[in-house]
Amino acid sequence: MNNDRLYLPAEWAVQSGVQLTWPHAGTDWAPYLDEITETYLQLADAITRHEALLVVSPEVEYVRELLEARLGRARMARVVFACCDTDDTWARDHGAITLMGGDEPVLLDFRFNGWGEKFGWQHDNAITRHLCEQGLLHGSREDHDDMVLEGGSIESDGRGTVFTTSQCLLAPHRNQPLSREEIDAELRRRLRARRVVWINHGNLVGDDTDGHIDTTVRVALHDTLLYIKCSDQADEHYADFCAMERELQALRTDDGRPYRLIALPMVDEIRYDDERLPATYANFLIVNGAVIYPTYDQPHNDQAAAEALHQAFPDHELIGIDSRVIIRQHGSIHCLTMQLPAGVLCR
Repeated sequence: MNNDRLYLPAEWAVQSGVQLTWPHAGTDWAPYLDEITETYLQLADAITRHEALLVVSPEVEYVRELLEARLGRARMARVVFACCDTDDTWARDHGAITLMGGDEPVLLDFRFNGWGEKFGWQHDNAITRHLCEQGLLHGSREDHDDMVLEGGSIESDGRGTVFTTSQCLLAPHRNQPLSREEIDAELRRRLRARRVVWINHGNLVGDDTDGHIDTTVRVALHDTLLYIKCSDQADEHYADFCAMERELQALRTDDGRPYRLIALPMVDEIRYDDERLPATYANFLIVNGAVIYPTYDQPHNDQAAAEALHQAFPDHELIGIDSRVIIRQHGSIHCLTMQLPAGVLCR
């Protein structure tokens, strides 16, 4: 196999489908399972309007019935099912990270350990292997179980630059005792990247992931970075997110140019069970021809987020989905999904 030209594609590259790992009563969604199931059905509807959907669940026939009732026969032809035991639903972090550019896709299967052994993870860590064994993913699986890496902790521009955050990759129970320099080298080697850009500020209160980059800074076309801007000096995030904004303003592309920066609004404080939730507009999903983004029943902020996303993706349809139930478990739309590049999902 010729792997000399492998690269990590940007999320806006052409996709064959999106993976959703479906919620069930054995997950932390149990107290509001009906509500999150409705959100998943909305996600499935939005995704299958644009491309195929891979549904992972230990309850395939039950989920099939739900989707048939919502999607109808024609779009059900776009749905692929995989029966797997699961601990939770965060496909972004247990899904395969796919490299392209070789003779066939390379599916990097990193260790997922529940964001530093905070939650159960053994079933989820095995999902990618099971998908490959079931013949649902085309490409060679590359076992990286010796390194913890969650898909939400990295962003790629598709041209050899990978973005990440120091607060996540250096957090406890990930890859100690490796230093930042050693992790940087491992990321470049395993992701076939030329450089890693580390962001040192911007951590949402209530975030279980220790600061995934997909909650604060996202990469878009034409060297654009979308980022969360905090404008309220009374908000506890203000100083940290102002420091992150200064970091981004100082960044340069690999050929020395400043990035185009587009600010997304900070979500007004949302609390549940007396806890501030890490709600963010940065946690959007790019699919073929559309951007599926979270909304929070905050009309002014929801509209400002849509306008910012339109600036970054003027040719994409914008699809807003109410994510107030998702963030009760401290994630949002991007966290629940994993895109599969062209040629990866077998149908």
